[in-house]
Amino acid sequence: MKKYHIGYTQGVFDMFHIGHLNLLKRAKEQCDYLIVGVNSDALVKTYKKIETVIRQQERAEIVSSIQYVDYCVIVNTLDKIKQWKKHKFDAIFSGDDWKGNERWEKTENELKKVGVDVIYLAYTAGISSTYLRDKMVVSVRSSEEQI
Repeated sequence: MKKYHIGYTQGVFDMFHIGHLNLLKRAKEQCDYLIVGVNSDALVKTYKKIETVIRQQERAEIVSSIQYVDYCVIVNTLDKIKQWKKHKFDAIFSGDDWKGNERWEKTENELKKVGVDVIYLAYTAGISSTYLRDKMVVSVRSSEEQI
């Protein structure tokens, strides 16, 4: 029997990579039912100030196809209490690169009041969508310089 019944995690999941897969796998190892929130294009634009490479519908389709994911939803807020009110999860999973972050400390305190555990999972070092985006830009610039 797993420690948690319903787990939740949320992210952009742009340019899906092994770090994303590791997060979902590790989360699912701890819960019976895993809900994944995929941040909408509009939400990403408001807080990251970037356009996603892969649009929200396609990102959600990719995530929902992963064997560890039981339910996938596109979300328009970073407010985890709003998500808890909709999905009633008993644990939320995040990469440990967010541990100690001011927003996440506030989230931990809010969720603790409703009995939700915040679990930080090992971040997969050396890979991120930001890294991939930067690598693509360097590659394109290099190609343009050779022309």
